[in-house]
Formats: sequence, C-alpha cells, structure tokens
Amino acid sequence: FYGRPWSMDQRRVLFQMQQWGLNTYLYGPKDDLKHRLLWREVYSSDEEQLRTLIVEAERRGLTFVYALSPGQDIVFSSACDLSLLQRKLRQVSELGCRAFALLFDDIDHSMCQADSQVFSSFAHAQVSVTNQMYQALGEPPVFLFCPTYCGSLCSPSVSKSPYLQTVGEELLPNISVIWTSKVISRKLTVDCLSEVQAVLQRQPLVWDNLHANDYDSRRLFLGPFKGREPELRSHLRGLLLNPNCEFEANYIPLHTLGSWYRRRASSGGKGCLTEFQVRLLVGLHYLPHEHGPAAQKLLQDLTWLKSNCHTVSANGKKTSPQKQMEEWRGRACRFMSLCEDIADLHCSVVGGANRAVLYDLYPYVWDLRNTALVAKAFICWLGRVMSDSSAPGSWRNCFHCGQSIGGDQMGLESEPWVFKGGVSGEVQMLLPVGGSTELFTHPPPLFPTSRLYNIRPYHSKDKVELYRMVRQLHLRSQASRESSAHPDLIGDRCLGVCLALCPEYSFILEDELGICGCVLGILDVRSFSKRCQASWYPAMRDKYPPRAGSTLSNTQDLVECMQEDQGEYPDSLLYHFPSQLRLDALPELVDVSVSRTLLTALLTALKANSQGVFCEVQPTDRQRLEFLTKLGFLEILRGEARSREGVVMGRLL
Repeated sequence: FYGRPWSMDQRRVLFQMQQWGLNTYLYGPKDDLKHRLLWREVYSSDEEQLRTLIVEAERRGLTFVYALSPGQDIVFSSACDLSLLQRKLRQVSELGCRAFALLFDDIDHSMCQADSQVFSSFAHAQVSVTNQMYQALGEPPVFLFCPTYCGSLCSPSVSKSPYLQTVGEELLPNISVIWTSKVISRKLTVDCLSEVQAVLQRQPLVWDNLHANDYDSRRLFLGPFKGREPELRSHLRGLLLNPNCEFEANYIPLHTLGSWYRRRASSGGKGCLTEFQVRLLVGLHYLPHEHGPAAQKLLQDLTWLKSNCHTVSANGKKTSPQKQMEEWRGRACRFMSLCEDIADLHCSVVGGANRAVLYDLYPYVWDLRNTALVAKAFICWLGRVMSDSSAPGSWRNCFHCGQSIGGDQMGLESEPWVFKGGVSGEVQMLLPVGGSTELFTHPPPLFPTSRLYNIRPYHSKDKVELYRMVRQLHLRSQASRESSAHPDLIGDRCLGVCLALCPEYSFILEDELGICGCVLGILDVRSFSKRCQASWYPAMRDKYPPRAGSTLSNTQDLVECMQEDQGEYPDSLLYHFPSQLRLDALPELVDVSVSRTLLTALLTALKANSQGVFCEVQPTDRQRLEFLTKLGFLEILRGEARSREGVVMGRLL
C-alpha cells in the first residue's frame, strides 16, 4: 500500500483476510523508508511493529511476505551492497519472516558503469543478485521477483523481450515472478497469460492494480473485483491485489477478491449508510475502466443537458416544441436531484458513527460534493437564463461542450491512470471552466462538517434575506447611524445595483437554516456602468435625499459613494477582463471550499459569455487576496480603481 500507514488497521486487515479466505499479505509500503529509500539500514530495536505483524499473520495462517526495493541505487556488482542487502533480509528472517520479495519496478533501466563491466545486461544483473539472496536465505518456500518491465512496456513483445527471456532462463526455477500485463488491466484472461508463462518458464504471480488509487488523489475505487476469469486460478502462481490507499475503502474489493478465490458469494455487513447510499457511493467510485450506474447517469445527463440547452431558449428564432422543453426540464430535475443525493451522502459519511470510514472516504465524497454543487448550480442557471429572453448575452459563446474522457469512453488500450479525477474530474471537464484545475483541486478542511449546502441562482424573493445578512456582516465591524435611519442603505451599497441590473449573474449559498452567502457578477462592466447612470443612481437619489444632520450627507453625497464603489476602469483592463465579480457577501466558513465552490459557480456562468473577470480588493485584506490568488487571480492594477489603495485582481476565463 501507499500513503498514510495503516498502523493499527494493519492488524485489522489481517483479521479480515482470514475471514474472507485470503492467504497472503505483502508488506511493501513506500512510506517505510527502510523498505525503499533507506533499504541498506536495518530496523532498530524500537521498531517492533514489523515483528508484531509477522507474528499476527502467522497466528492467522497467512503468509507474510516482506518486500524490499533496492533498485533505485543498488550497485549490483558491489560486494558491499550485496552484503548490506543480505544483512537486511537476514534481520527480517530473524523476526520470524519466511517469505520475501525483491522488487525492481519503477526504476531506471540503465546500468552504472561498474555494473556494465560485469553484467551483459540489466536483466542479468537483477537475476544474479536475486539468485544469490534466495540461496543466502536457505531457499525459502516463497521468494518473489518483480521485474522492471510490465507487459505493455516489453519490446518488441512479451514473447520476444530479451529482458524477459533472460529472466525466464536464468532465474532459479523456484523463484516466482510477479507480473503486471498493463499498469491497470481492464481484463485478465487465460490467453493473455499464456504468452508470459511461456517466456518466464513458470506460472506468473499477477500483481493486480485494479483498485490502486495512488496515481490520482481525487479517485477512489469501491467497486468489486471483476474482469478476471475464474479459470485464471489454475494458470497462476497467485494473485496480489494492490488496494486503495485508504484502508476502509477496501471492504468490497478485498471481500469480492475472496469470493473470486473461493468461487462463492459472500454477504457484507451493514454500515451507517443506507443501502441506497452504499450503492451510490460505490457507483460513483467504481473501477478504473468502468463507472457504476450512478456515475454513468450523472455524466450522460450533464452532457445531454448541455448539448440540448437550446430547446429551452427563449431567444431563438424558432421556439422548440413543448415536448422537447419538458424533456429538458425533466432531465434537469433528475440531474439536480442526483447532485442533491451526493450532498446528502457527504453529510451521512461525515455524521456516521464509523470515524475510520470518515477518515478514509471523506476527501473523495467531499471533492465530489463540491463538484456536484457547481454542476447543479450551472444547470439550474442554464435553464433559467436560457428561458429568460431579457437576460443579456445568454449563452452567447459556443464553447466546446466536452466529452467524457474516462470510464466507458476509454478504449480497451487506454490506461486509466492517464486521466485524473475520476467522476469528479469528468464532471469538471464538462463544465465551461473545466480546464481550470485550480478551481477544483484544493485540500479538504481539517475539521469535516456535515452541514448541508446548496448553491443556486438568485431569486428576487431573496433580496430581503440578503440585505439582512449583509447588514449584520457590516455592523459587526463598524457601527453606522445611517443604517438605523435607512435599513436598506448597506444592502443597496453592497448588493443592490447588481441584484437590480445584473441578477442573472448572482448566486446564493444556503444551508439548512437559510441563506448564508452570495457572490455577485457583472457580465459587461461598460454597459453596466451606463445602465447605472441611466437608472440606478437616479433611483438612489430619490430614495436617499440629503438630510440635515446626516453624517454621510455632511461628507459626501450617498450617490457619489455608490459611484465611487463602482469605479472607473481603464479600457486596457476591460478589453481583456470585461466582467467583474464582487465578494461583499462571501461567507467566512470553517470549510473554505464552500466559498470557493460558490465563486466557481459564478465563474462557470461568466465563462459562457466572457473571456475574463476582475475583482477589486483592499491591499490590507490579506485573507481575500490569498483566497483569490489560490483560484488563479493575478494582480492587474493597483491604485487606479475605486481608491488609490485598491488592488485589481484578474483572471482569464
């Protein structure tokens, strides 16, 4: 396994292996430095965990295989290195281990000058050292050799590979060879193993990466062990499954591996999630080459809804038939309902009693939850803005709709580790801002929260609640006598002009208690400024006439304050960044990713009709400057906008 050590969970997996009929555990964690990087160093007397695992495995009737990976820097012709290698293996043998493996995968296949003078090939060097160690340990009953090449890298072919021919001819016959046909094989058949069995002159021991997820931190594989013919058993020395890095994620993979080995079905236990949620969880994180039903439905519906959004457009010359419009809205409802189920699943995992499951699965359900929030908000916005004939610039740019690049869309010869992100990554690529990875890849919060969030476009009925929220936020930091006389004043200054003149680019964040944040967008700043002069500022002059004793009116006119809030921006800025966003009501949450997701929802909508967006921030607001920088914003202007201190941050869409 890779990543975080399983620590106490290692003993649990030995127990479960015994229960499910598995019989071999290979110890080779990359984060045991003395397994790979510091392979020459023996274990200290304080490192008793290894002895404990060996004893526990023997007690449960399991073969404990200790693996060592010296290939990164070993000098095969060095007597010193061979002595140190033998010393290390003997120490583990004295701890009670009776099975060993030498791994030469993931290393450079060139030899140093000293080795090239002694050995005729890289294969001869590896085989020579492996044979010596096998004999030095007294020819243990289990001794494994992992070659440098897998099937997909052999040249010119498996049967004609000089490297594999040397291994087959020179490696002692009782040493087993670990074999991987492809890095991740969709299927394993008897035919595909016959060729390697012939060249290795022994039955291979398959190293199966079907459920390994170390190559993509955003993917998890909860699906069953499948695509391996039952008849393989009689053609194999054995099969090792490289699991998910997260221990709790391996229940179904290991359970079904045991079922495959025993050729009979087994039943699993009940967890804290409902049966529907377990099916949803597994379907969303299925297998490298195959999505489960939920993931397939999610991707298919999103692709279809984007491709057919014209059927609900009120701006076209021809109105679509009512049946087509109803079909689009029906599929949109089902898609958004599935996104809500994903949000509920996230909350159930966080709120469940099994904290080990939470620890292992949380980053994955959290990542997919955030992506689903953006996708749901996008489809909701798309349906509304396409149906609103008054919305300016609705879906003006015909950007590439994108295709699903993983799972069922990949050809048989494709390697799934090439494509990142799993279902979450594929949904991301179907969104207008899909290529902006900085908007989607960020670490989960240290303290998981089960609060249920929703992101949606603004409704006119939200105005009262938004004004109340922004008034409370501003009054925390500054008292205002004007606000008591004019309760709408803060709301009008911070939100009012955008909600009145550009409501289709305003997004709401809400939780179980109601609205808790919003983000505002202006599609075209030039036309927006003209509309402000024509309608908004006159309306504000009527609403807030000068009054005797007013602090604001004694210093400057309220409307002038609002005009200054909007600012005048140079053409050189607006040419590349025609749109603007405002963060006045962005919430401060424990889970910062929710704020990022809210902003990403707005950027997704702006991307449909704009090439760039900017935001003005005070230089003293370090928190927001850092927030925007992490989302790909760069400083464009300083001191040329709302005030001499204003910093303009921009990013291309």
